Amino acid sequence: MIHRVLSTIVLAASCGAAAAEAPRVASVEVVIGARFEDEGGPADAPASPLNAPFGLDFDAQGGMYIVELEGGRVRERTPEGVLRVMAGDGSTGSAGDGGPAVQATFNGMHNVAVTKTGQLLISDTWNHCVRAIDLSSRTIDTLAGTRQAGFSGDGGPARDAQFDFVMCVALTHDQQRLLIADINNFRVRDVDLRTGIVRTIAGNGRRGAPEDGQSAVDQPLVDPRAAAADSQGRVYVLERGGHALRRIDLDGTIRTVAGDGTAGLSDGDRQTSRLNAPKHLCVDDSDRVWIADDENAAIRCYDPRSEALTTVLGRGTGDATLRLRHPHGVCWRDGVLWVADTRNDRILKVTFAAD
Repeated sequence: MIHRVLSTIVLAASCGAAAAEAPRVASVEVVIGARFEDEGGPADAPASPLNAPFGLDFDAQGGMYIVELEGGRVRERTPEGVLRVMAGDGSTGSAGDGGPAVQATFNGMHNVAVTKTGQLLISDTWNHCVRAIDLSSRTIDTLAGTRQAGFSGDGGPARDAQFDFVMCVALTHDQQRLLIADINNFRVRDVDLRTGIVRTIAGNGRRGAPEDGQSAVDQPLVDPRAAAADSQGRVYVLERGGHALRRIDLDGTIRTVAGDGTAGLSDGDRQTSRLNAPKHLCVDDSDRVWIADDENAAIRCYDPRSEALTTVLGRGTGDATLRLRHPHGVCWRDGVLWVADTRNDRILKVTFAAD
């Protein structure tokens, strides 16, 4: 394991109708993986132990959990820095429920969320379900989905419901609900973790861009790739093919807050900002939204106070030498942004200058 610190300061930027200073990167550390030669690293940097890391999250003790899309494993990095396999035998399948997680098989894991009660929740995408690992017993089970692609089950037990490509999962701020990006059903759904009941909170099953100010459940969605909630209970929906960030407000209506629907890279407000196939998002302690903008090889930040989208890392911003390659996962913890730099097979720790 190599630890490299890439010190940098990103220039403050203002954009949108209400000017706002962009978060200023103080340092970028490669926590797992390496800095490459064209980034100023060694020519003989060792191969990363990770294989296409897509999503990551932390437990209450600071342990990090990483899902590998192509490796078929869940990796655990202890607070002491020890990296080990905690789930998955590396093969493709859907076996293992009721037994040790390390012997289970998965099919295209894209994301992970850890509850305060010690459950590791995994979007087992091409198995069309959410798997749950008990961190005490290290056993695995299915939380939601029948493993058969389809749409059914709203109003009933999540385990009996059908999904079609569970792309990403995320916990609400109070951890009482699990948000599920049900991409091929063009819906965002959630599971009440107290009752196990599933429902749709956005999308009517048809593909298309939603109309601002209308009921979220009555509007189409292009392709909801990920969803995350802020501290107020508002839910942000990220669409890869829609090249947009949308928000479900507390009254149940939906509107686009960033991205004009055309692929591109530009900062600004709703009318001027552009994204290019964004893959994942998270919300920080100030309710800012962080976006892994995949095809732009950049990390973007949407600030709801200024209603502005800003490029913070990548493409020469935030660090002049850092080269992101298809970043897919972002996670905010204790004032630090963690990035799964997927095609570089590495995990980055990004710290920021004080406001």
